Amino acid sequence: MNWMDMTLRDFQAALASSSPTPGGGTAAAVALGQAAALTCMVTDLTIGKEKWQEGWQIAEDAQNAAIPLMGRAGELATEDSDSFDAVMACFKMPKDTTEEIEARRNCIHQSTLKAAEVPFETATLALSLLRHLPDLAEKGNGNAASDVGVAALLASAAVKGALYNVEINLSSIPEEMGAHMRKLSPDILEEARVLSRESMKSVNSRLGL
Repeated sequence: MNWMDMTLRDFQAALASSSPTPGGGTAAAVALGQAAALTCMVTDLTIGKEKWQEGWQIAEDAQNAAIPLMGRAGELATEDSDSFDAVMACFKMPKDTTEEIEARRNCIHQSTLKAAEVPFETATLALSLLRHLPDLAEKGNGNAASDVGVAALLASAAVKGALYNVEINLSSIPEEMGAHMRKLSPDILEEARVLSRESMKSVNSRLGL
């Protein structure tokens, strides 16, 4: 299922259903896409506007980062659901013989690793977007400062939500699998927290809060 082909209403209905897909990982990827889209809106409102000339380069850099993320986020939303469905398919494999048990175990481990890799990419991409937002909030079009704030909140949620899904998948497979994700996830989370706070500080300053 390509969730990006659905109406917003239909996607929300699917998310609200008792079906395990789409779930939190898909929602995190969608949040990334919305953060990227809002970022593009703010950059469009900044670039070429004489009043905000100081922020043109910042906006261009943010725009270059955000544009490809809109499409990739949609792909990740679908890949997240597909990867979970693959895990469930492995659990349905026969387990009547030693060979079947081993094949089933290997399938579960490999598909679960893939189910961690998809949200890990979501988290890393959301962090890459978030790195542009404190400066965009400070120097971009001041009339759209609140929109940068929402973009930052969505990007932060995408990082944190995706990492939850990384963690729950890695917790069920051997320690040696996904070693790079286990190592990098805490640093990604901490940097996202810092950047989110910086973004909110800049937004609040622009809004006089």
